[in-house]
Amino acid sequence: MRIVIIDDSGLRATVLEEGLREAGYDDIHIVPPRGGFVARLERMAPDVVLMDLGSPSRDMLEEMLSVSRALARPIAMFVDQSDESMIGAAIDAGVSAYVVDGLRKERVKPVLELAVRRFNAFAKLQTELDEARTALSDRKIIDRAKSILMSQRGISEPDAYALLRSGAMNQGKKIVDVAQALITASDLLGGGL
Repeated sequence: MRIVIIDDSGLRATVLEEGLREAGYDDIHIVPPRGGFVARLERMAPDVVLMDLGSPSRDMLEEMLSVSRALARPIAMFVDQSDESMIGAAIDAGVSAYVVDGLRKERVKPVLELAVRRFNAFAKLQTELDEARTALSDRKIIDRAKSILMSQRGISEPDAYALLRSGAMNQGKKIVDVAQALITASDLLGGGL
């Protein structure tokens, strides 16, 4: 597992690195948050990112949160102080673990594992949500195509669906693709509903 530590404080980075090495991780890279480091992180393709921000300013926190949005990886953030708006911004940006005043090497492994598990759980939920949205969109397209067929051909809803299904099978396409083509053709011919 490739782990990147974002930190500009050598002492604090050492605590994280020691905790990771003691937990059996050895592909560890420390990156200071300066000049083009987001692009550098993307090239490194880490599996997990640990951010040690100490007492971050608002600007520094915003920059670190842009890292979270850009990478789409598990991220654990260690800070010395926090407030509700910082916590909210971190959560909104996809930070998987937000640890306040908890930088100790024996805590690094459990926090890392938590970040990975929370990230994976959230990614699964996001995939399920995307699939549900796609299914709903497909259903609306198919319903509109059925409506066009029912109106133009004077057939029932089951017959319209059967016609779409047989057209899809004959063409080796998905029903939604045939339905979308029917809607497009109907719109071009001025008969859209």
